Amino acid sequence: MFYAPVRPRCRRSPGQTGADYNGAIAPTPGGSLTNTPQPVADRRPAGDDGVTRRLTVPHSIPMVGLLGPDDDFLRRLEGLLEADIMVRGDEITLVGQAAAVDSAQAVIDQLVAVLRTGQGLTGADVERVVELVREADAPAAAEILTASILSHRGKTVRPKTLNQKRYVDAIDRHTIVFGIGPAGTGKTYLAVAKAVQALQQKRVNRIIVTRPAIEAGERLGFLPGTLSEKIDPYLRPLYDALHDMVEADAVPRLMTAGMIEVAPLAYMRGRTLNDAFIVLDEAQNTSLEQMKMFLTRLGFGSTMVVTGDITQVDLPTGQKSGLREVQGILDGVEDVAFCHLTNRDVVRHRLVGKITAAWDRYEAGGGRPGR
Repeated sequence: MFYAPVRPRCRRSPGQTGADYNGAIAPTPGGSLTNTPQPVADRRPAGDDGVTRRLTVPHSIPMVGLLGPDDDFLRRLEGLLEADIMVRGDEITLVGQAAAVDSAQAVIDQLVAVLRTGQGLTGADVERVVELVREADAPAAAEILTASILSHRGKTVRPKTLNQKRYVDAIDRHTIVFGIGPAGTGKTYLAVAKAVQALQQKRVNRIIVTRPAIEAGERLGFLPGTLSEKIDPYLRPLYDALHDMVEADAVPRLMTAGMIEVAPLAYMRGRTLNDAFIVLDEAQNTSLEQMKMFLTRLGFGSTMVVTGDITQVDLPTGQKSGLREVQGILDGVEDVAFCHLTNRDVVRHRLVGKITAAWDRYEAGGGRPGR
């Protein structure tokens, strides 16, 4: 009896399950998958150029790490790849058209490369590796998924998609970077992570994180409480990101020392920000004048990252979004980079990507539900 997840083309040898494999994932300097391509005469019709390829997983890589608990990763691969996948011990056999087998082997190679670094895999990682392998101009998937920005309390912040990696690389190479894309693509979170990294490495003396004080459908003047009580809830997402990356008791201390500042955009007026990493979030809600004011606060030794979603503008009707207009104004300016993220870069719940994609189709259709 063969184990056959989802469809009977992804199999294990009799009596073998993911639970049979144990051991800690450890990096290995050597060793690689080996393969032996050969024609498949017994599984393909005459004239079909199908191949069989057998891959031997290095002994340092536990099969449960590669195939997932209860073969979860194996099931995902079976559903995403065109090649048939069969597992026997530490040997994986791929069967199918040459291109499908090549793609499947590339995916498995990259999964093994990630595991060699000592990093574990998740189901989402497996799906991202498949997507990255399909990208013609993408670097190695393992290079993206193991590009650590910082670690805190056992959690590592790193880019998870090709566009996120390009965004992070742009921040390293440019003084001003614009990260533009839908909700959930990690624009602000990665920018704050790079800010914390720069502070930890003493490349800057302080972090400044700001937002325009416009709430969707509301005005702060109509909210109850003092100015601080009105502003703090609106800035809460920025505090949350900081708390994910810095010890909770350190944030107030660093804020008191002036090393971390979280404030509305209006507080930036009239200042020159030297030796700072400055993040402007929700920039689609800046006016053109506010955007100019913010960008001209740049001082020596500073980095600016501007994030926003130009499809979610909450400005009064008729007022131009500074984020939307600045793309044409600064296009081609040296040391300024524009990075665009898409629904494919959403790293929240998988439904978030589907929701934003559905919304885009709805708006593209003139506000008529699509079929």
